[in-house]
Amino acid sequence: MLMSNRRIGTIVLVIAMIIVAISVLFTNNLARSLQVEEQKNMAIWADATQQLIVADSDADIDFFMSIIEKNTTIPVYISDAEGNVLSSRNVPEGKSGVGKHGPIELRIDETTTQYITWDDSSLLTRLTYVPYAQFALIFIFIAIAVITMLTGQRSEENRLWVGLSKETAHQLGTPISSLNAWQELLADKYPADEYVPQMKGDIERLQMIADRFQKIGSEPELQQENLIPVVQKAVHYMQARISGRIKIDDTCLNGVERTVLLNAPLLEWVIENILKNAVDAITGEGLIAFQLHENEHDVMLDITDNGKGMDNKTQRRIFEPGFTSKQRGWGLGLPLSKRIVEQYHGGKLLLKQSQPGVGTTFRIVLKKPENG
Repeated sequence: MLMSNRRIGTIVLVIAMIIVAISVLFTNNLARSLQVEEQKNMAIWADATQQLIVADSDADIDFFMSIIEKNTTIPVYISDAEGNVLSSRNVPEGKSGVGKHGPIELRIDETTTQYITWDDSSLLTRLTYVPYAQFALIFIFIAIAVITMLTGQRSEENRLWVGLSKETAHQLGTPISSLNAWQELLADKYPADEYVPQMKGDIERLQMIADRFQKIGSEPELQQENLIPVVQKAVHYMQARISGRIKIDDTCLNGVERTVLLNAPLLEWVIENILKNAVDAITGEGLIAFQLHENEHDVMLDITDNGKGMDNKTQRRIFEPGFTSKQRGWGLGLPLSKRIVEQYHGGKLLLKQSQPGVGTTFRIVLKKPENG
């Protein structure tokens, strides 16, 4: 569907550009033809003026006068050798100087020569501006078409995300209910078993994941909450499940309070996704560190790892759904995280910097409450 809309939009743009190109060529040819015609008319006009000057007193000058007076559109100037305008015809008020076309010599007598110059007629002048107007119109048309296509594509992607999230939450619901029933049965039958409470914790984790997908499929409610406990909860969850050779340093968050607008379960998901990517980027021993910044309106949380980093090509594509640099992965974690932060929280998720062999920093920007 997305590809079909994109193809239709491309075809429409190509057709529009072809139409405008043909129109511009036609207009330019018409303008050139009109300019050549005006040059011919001015040559005839100059010749009639010359004949009128040299005509005998008893000659019939009505024919020449009719040619001269027939010109009612082309601005004409008659000037001397120094460029001083001696007479003019059809010249707009306030216009000074001689015409831009010509000159044609006008012999007054054996010692005096005057010069005829002219400007384009108002029709030809307006016609020369038509291609620029056409280009402006097609630019506006293309801009509107592109915006429409992008909006349609974004709407289609939104519907796809929402549908996928709701279906995932629905599909998880039934097995989670069954697992809860089995866990309760095992807890009654083996009350002293140490693994049953662990099973309960894993089932609760599955339920939380289903709840997250359910929130993605609907408009989540944002609350004014302290950001720090939400981040620390995600950190503690990840630290217990990664190699002991990788340390997560969140000491800058200790004793700090930063109130922002957030949905805690969804933001925890974002932190976990970024931490998972950081862990996957580290080979052997490594460090993941948090830094906190703020300004008048926003709180910025930086997450930096000293993993393998990314080249420029990978950096440009990391937020594309389906793109992954891992051998096993769906390429949905970072696009989903960006959607959660930017569309649901009104913030920003940015790749602040990444350098191969050095590491990567992601930045989460969240809005402060208007009153705080």
